[in-house]
Amino acid sequence: MTQSIVVQVGQCGNQVGCRFWDLALREHAHVNKNGLYDEALGSFFRNAVLVDMEEGVVNEILQGPLREVFDSTQLLTDVSGSGNNWAVGHMTYGSAYREQIVDKLRKAAEHCDCLQCFFLIHSMGGGTGSGLGTRVLGLLEEEFPEVCRIVSSIYPSAEDDVVTSPYNSVLAMRELTEHADCVLPVENQSLVDIVNKIRQMSHGGKPGSAIKRDSAVISGQGGLSGAEKPFDAMNNIVANLLLNITSSARFDGSLNMDLNEIAMNLVPFPRLHYLVPSLTPLYTLADVSVPTRRLDQMFSDAFSKDHQLIRADPKRCLYLACALMVRGNVQVSDLRRNIERLKPSLPFVSWNQEGWKTGLCSVPPVGHSHSLLALANNTCVKPTFMELRERFTKLYRKKAHLHHYLHVEGMEQSFFSEALGSLSSLIEEYHQLDATKGRLVPDAPRLGIAT
Repeated sequence: MTQSIVVQVGQCGNQVGCRFWDLALREHAHVNKNGLYDEALGSFFRNAVLVDMEEGVVNEILQGPLREVFDSTQLLTDVSGSGNNWAVGHMTYGSAYREQIVDKLRKAAEHCDCLQCFFLIHSMGGGTGSGLGTRVLGLLEEEFPEVCRIVSSIYPSAEDDVVTSPYNSVLAMRELTEHADCVLPVENQSLVDIVNKIRQMSHGGKPGSAIKRDSAVISGQGGLSGAEKPFDAMNNIVANLLLNITSSARFDGSLNMDLNEIAMNLVPFPRLHYLVPSLTPLYTLADVSVPTRRLDQMFSDAFSKDHQLIRADPKRCLYLACALMVRGNVQVSDLRRNIERLKPSLPFVSWNQEGWKTGLCSVPPVGHSHSLLALANNTCVKPTFMELRERFTKLYRKKAHLHHYLHVEGMEQSFFSEALGSLSSLIEEYHQLDATKGRLVPDAPRLGIAT
């Protein structure tokens, strides 16, 4: 059985990771009524490395019901934090803790018979998640060059309260572009919008339509993690993304998708590995008393803007490839039928019109008959990156807050210009692909076979 290692870095990374483990344990408890560790549970849940340069979140995990899931030797904390400074996380802590981090990663890898993938969870706006998170990514490439690296990155909104978040995000972007195999970008603002939408759905005026207490949207009193905390609702959405993407590794299915197949099939150009995630349903555990969506409706939902974890418009841009990961009692014929139905509305590059990858896992999320995760390699990420570049440039033009970074040992001003150049180059690569959209070439007619 193949295994993955989850690496959680920074406050946000550990909060999202905590929600993921909580919900994943509920899934396995629901399926495995005897409450025993099965092979999938045993191999998957022993493999985590938790890193934060503040103690708060990791200490909460150690004192809570999830403490038995983690091996305490796989945790690494400091007390002072990174001060919302990428350079402190990447340079200062990255150098100070390099050996300890590598040691913990190696020990986690030793537990695996067939290590297939590292999942890195972090945010882009702060110091530890962006700085140390991307330093850990580089170490993963150095130490385990053959193992796939999938990164779930939480991008700050334009109204972020960390004034230096554009610097941190662009400096981190360069590392993600160079060292990750796949990045699943998630925007804070999209999570806020989705949570608000779910709350509106739950207050539709119908009796009993409130969000249930023990729910994955608000996590309620019934969850392993206890009462709801700030950001739980948003973190649960990212946790659901991770639940769906790892379901094939945790449960059986007629068409299970190996995690390393995602990069193999969805990334035709190494730098263009940013995959837009969309989820349906957006809630789990029957949180919201709304009618269950029919299977075909769910496929349509997965390609609507309301279900994406970044604000973008893929149908107006260009698909390089797309993966569909379906859970529940779904047949291959259902997949094929819906792909054929949706294809005419989805503009694919001319040289990869059949660029679909599909996976079927037989176990649905708790409280649902089906779920669907779509991962689209699409040029629609370009506006998100352009907006980030614009916010970076506003600060950098004035050299605002630069001294906080340049005081850090090992940090040079050239890092900023190189990171900006890397982002601009990435945007240009997407732009060049977009420019081909108007002249998509239909498939050449095939030669008939003489009889």
